[in-house]
Amino acid sequence: MRHKVWRVGANIDTDALAPGAYMKLEIKEIARHCLENRYPDLAACVQKGDVLVAGPNFGIGSSREQAVGVLVELGIGAVIAPSFSGLYFRNAFNLGLLAIVCPDAEQIAEGSLIEIDARNSCIRIESGISLECQKIPDFLIEMASAGGLLNQLERKYSVQNS
Repeated sequence: MRHKVWRVGANIDTDALAPGAYMKLEIKEIARHCLENRYPDLAACVQKGDVLVAGPNFGIGSSREQAVGVLVELGIGAVIAPSFSGLYFRNAFNLGLLAIVCPDAEQIAEGSLIEIDARNSCIRIESGISLECQKIPDFLIEMASAGGLLNQLERKYSVQNS
């Protein structure tokens, strides 16, 4: 599957992803304001399966899960960055968002189409370039594929109880 790339900068914090002014609203409403101070049209323009490619330190700031939830709500298929906040990285998989550490993410241009091969830790850009990424443990890939930890546990226990 090919994914369209949206480039965002470095040091994207959780307040930019899920602005504090909207935290009392439902996740669907918060998502409409995702990154509005930096990229005002992004939330309205992204399509299901699109990918964010960021600079270093994606997800720094508070531990609010809504900062992941808004990207899931918008249909973002993955976030690719040279580095993530540790809390954001783990929250991403818990909520079903694939977070990929790619030291060479800056080689991925805005609007390009990419293929993600998470099991082989590789991103293929339509230009023919392949980028190596940090290995994601299989259990995290499975968790993201299931749509997050709760979905994964529901599937596991429904199978065991049937």
